[in-house]
Amino acid sequence: MEVLRFQTSLPGHEDCGTILTVYNIPRGIQDPEHPNPGKPFTARGFPCQCYHPDNTQGHKVLELPKVAWKRWLIFTVGTSSTMGDSDTAVWNEIYHKTEMDCNTTGHGYPDPNYLQNVLVELASQRVTEDCLKQQ
Repeated sequence: MEVLRFQTSLPGHEDCGTILTVYNIPRGIQDPEHPNPGKPFTARGFPCQCYHPDNTQGHKVLELPKVAWKRWLIFTVGTSSTMGDSDTAVWNEIYHKTEMDCNTTGHGYPDPNYLQNVLVELASQRVTEDCLKQQ
């Protein structure tokens, strides 16, 4: 997981810059908690880029996924709903914005509810602000 910042703003967050998170997962062998332990998995579509506003709530939504990343909660191995591939790295219930604008697909901005929604998703995985105090 790599984090970068730049000055371009996201639609709906014109008062600040943007945080870019890059996730890179190499292909590998499935662990015991995956569907087919010992079998190879692919990582088609990686690295992937995600965007957050560079403001107070965006920082919170950046720090909590760092905890989720360390706990292996952002991605899992399964079947891709977009590509149909099985035994591949897929998103695991914690939604991210993968486009800066043009929210016609639901993956971009503007989306006034996104930051609050992702905090709810993280909390459902037991990733809350209390986790930041424990670091």
